Amino acid sequence: MNSDDLYRRLRSEIDRIALVDTHEHLLDERTRLQQSVDLFHLYAHYASSDLVSAGLPADRMVWLRRTDVPLDERWAVFAPYWRAARTTAYGRAVLLAARELYDVEDINDRTYQSLSERMSAANRGGWYHQVLKERANIRVSVLDALEEFDPTPVEETDRRYFVPVMRADPFLKLCDRPGLAAIECRTDRALHSLDDLVAALGALFERYVAAGAVAVKVAVAYERPIYFEKPTRHEAEQVFNRLTRYPALSPALDFTPQPPVSFAEAKPLQDYMMHQVLRRAADYGLPIQIHTGLQEGTGNFLSNAHPLQLVNLLIDYPEVRFDLFHAGYPYQSEMATLGKNFPNAFLDLCWVHVISPWVARRTLHEWIETVPGNKIFAFGGDYLFVEGAYAHARLARDNVAQVLAEKVTDGYLTESEASSLAHALLRDNAMSFFRLPG
Repeated sequence: MNSDDLYRRLRSEIDRIALVDTHEHLLDERTRLQQSVDLFHLYAHYASSDLVSAGLPADRMVWLRRTDVPLDERWAVFAPYWRAARTTAYGRAVLLAARELYDVEDINDRTYQSLSERMSAANRGGWYHQVLKERANIRVSVLDALEEFDPTPVEETDRRYFVPVMRADPFLKLCDRPGLAAIECRTDRALHSLDDLVAALGALFERYVAAGAVAVKVAVAYERPIYFEKPTRHEAEQVFNRLTRYPALSPALDFTPQPPVSFAEAKPLQDYMMHQVLRRAADYGLPIQIHTGLQEGTGNFLSNAHPLQLVNLLIDYPEVRFDLFHAGYPYQSEMATLGKNFPNAFLDLCWVHVISPWVARRTLHEWIETVPGNKIFAFGGDYLFVEGAYAHARLARDNVAQVLAEKVTDGYLTESEASSLAHALLRDNAMSFFRLPG
């Protein structure tokens, strides 16, 4: 069998699959169109981390995106760090987007002006359709909208491109009065007791289910470990009462402020609320998406996100389906053991193709051999901007085609099995998992 011909056949078939994208943070197109964009828009997510890792001061990364500062001035600061970071997979994804969406072969001293001009010209209505539908061939993306970047209400989610998920994090990292105030604002409810907090969570579920939410997202590994114990209601209530013991601080008031509550001290309340989230997810039949492994940015505590910390939840909630993100990178093999051992554990390669294409291929090889094929999701773009989602989709299709071609060449799969598995990994599994209409 000619391996090149096999790869081309599989790649051609994979290119025709309308992807189900399991995870995005993309801005609503209306929000995007309100922004002035230039080439630094492509460095707003992921590639920014590698630039900082290469030595660019973090505050300069924010400054680079200021379109009121002359582009030449920003490029002069940026260029030395770009030369260092362009070889990472984050950097290659940016280059791929520039080349294929804007016809700019490279990003360098000679091209940065023209790339910025082409991006500005393309920033108009219809760009999302062109990129997500016509070019990336993405059927639908599961959208975890980040309110700090996009205030679009969940009820206004653009269903041409997205289905929404509900973020549970405010209830799961609660440790102070501002956190309570944020939940009050989000749910339009006063919180005077633990019962009020639980009722607010229930109201949020009702709102998101009514708006068509297909999952619940948990990303607290950025702030705390994802090991959730089983505290009593009394233990949780003691923490809640401590948070509300004093009025909210006001400069006009003269009193001793509430002592700070550490995450360790607040953990019984947070863990109690996680169990409330899981119970309601079970009631509504919604899966839970959980961030595991590498966190975006720099200086994070990776140990917070080890996927094996979730074993007790997988055991305690067999009726809840768990979508475990990012292959648990760098704990991909540990993640495989969860998918192999627990019927309710599903494994997701979202983000991984742009962390390292080689790691994504190696992981997929391992997972195909260890985990039933209906439990793997091969693509989630996980970007804030559509150009990133496009580049990631291209890389994912190529990786899946390479891995499946190698499996056929090695005699592990037949070509027919590889074809069926490609459709499962890139579309059918997610269609079933999120209960999307056919």
